[in-house]
Amino acid sequence: MGSHGSAVAVPRGQLAVAPQPRPPATLRRVTAPLRQTPGRLTAILAAVVVLGLIAGVVALVGVRQRADLVRGVTARSGELAVAAQSLYRALSDADATAASAFLSNGLEPPALRDRYQRDLADAAAALTIVSAAAADEGRGATAIARITARLPVYAGLVETARTYNRQGLPLGVAYLQEASGLMRTELLPAAQELYAAASGELDDARDRAAGFPWVAVLLGVLTLAGLVLVQVHLTRRTNRLLNVGLLVATGATVLLVGWLTVSALVAAGSLAASRDDGSAQVNLLAEARIAGLQARADEALTLVARGNGAAFEENYGVVMERLAGTDGSGGLLAQARAAASDETTRQAMDTAIARSKEWAAAHRNVRILDDSGEYAKAVAATVGTGDQTTASIFNQLDEALAKAITHNGGRFEREAESAGRALTGTDVGIVGLTLLLVIGAAVGMQRRIVEYR
Repeated sequence: MGSHGSAVAVPRGQLAVAPQPRPPATLRRVTAPLRQTPGRLTAILAAVVVLGLIAGVVALVGVRQRADLVRGVTARSGELAVAAQSLYRALSDADATAASAFLSNGLEPPALRDRYQRDLADAAAALTIVSAAAADEGRGATAIARITARLPVYAGLVETARTYNRQGLPLGVAYLQEASGLMRTELLPAAQELYAAASGELDDARDRAAGFPWVAVLLGVLTLAGLVLVQVHLTRRTNRLLNVGLLVATGATVLLVGWLTVSALVAAGSLAASRDDGSAQVNLLAEARIAGLQARADEALTLVARGNGAAFEENYGVVMERLAGTDGSGGLLAQARAAASDETTRQAMDTAIARSKEWAAAHRNVRILDDSGEYAKAVAATVGTGDQTTASIFNQLDEALAKAITHNGGRFEREAESAGRALTGTDVGIVGLTLLLVIGAAVGMQRRIVEYR
């Protein structure tokens, strides 16, 4: 019989095997260069260059973002925290000063009057800064609105109290107590809320700025590993140990990864120091200072109440225990002394602790005088100008804490600036090293590619 078509006879006992499909012509044309050494080297070069460029771009973007965050720690978050603390302190001091001035037989001493007015001006200036930040971020708007609305009411109550006091009318006491109550129940809690929010924002900004550039470093390490593998491969195929271009690219990659790592670690270390040796101590010192101001206001209001100040005296005891402990050697002052990391702060805290003990002793004398009917002498021992009055001792305590706050605030700024300097020039270095990496890899690989052609 004749055969039909082009069928192929299969020997008896064997299975027919289907022919393997060939790759599409387009795919064969695309992959053909990769089956030859020059093509493979070109593909390797492209991969190394692309990986190096990605590593450089990611590193550059990360460094610039981190530098912006570091600047934000001092320029925005730090300034906001200082303003919130200033607001909190100014309001507390205004309350204490108004109460002390009220004891001066109708006519307030000019120094206390000026101090009170300065406190209100400081509070208004700080509130402006905090309000501007809240407008941008939307944080603390309720607390700011409360202070903005109630501070004029407080100032009006104090002025009314002073007017009645100058006239010798006892109604002034009621107005002063109402003003102090408004300060303690509405204004100070709102200021404390703002201060806590600002401090939290500062901590968040610092944590973001101190983050390690893991992605950029990982990409740099991958680029370095790729360059090493390429050189090992070329050495085995060509028996040439050195390739200057690839060595330059490898060195640039090592410098890139090293610079990025060191600058990030140094910046993070400075930011940590700005917290431990700066803002953390400032927070503790500010809390102690405000506690002292509250105790001073309670001490004065106890006398202003003329026999009806048991609640103020009780609160004085509570606040003083929080400030200095039961024996004058504990509380916030002892915590701040233990946390002090330099001699200037330790000396300031030693002074503050000594003054707190003297204040407690002087206050006991005031209470003895007042309880025995010597009201005029008790007032003189409270607001007089002598060295042993509670006013003089308190002022020394307050000055010691203010000195420590200023000193540690300066340390915070210096460490934050040091973090910024650690990143200075890093972006330019990254650009230069990335270009060196790419050019070195291209030159080194191109020479081998040309040899094969």
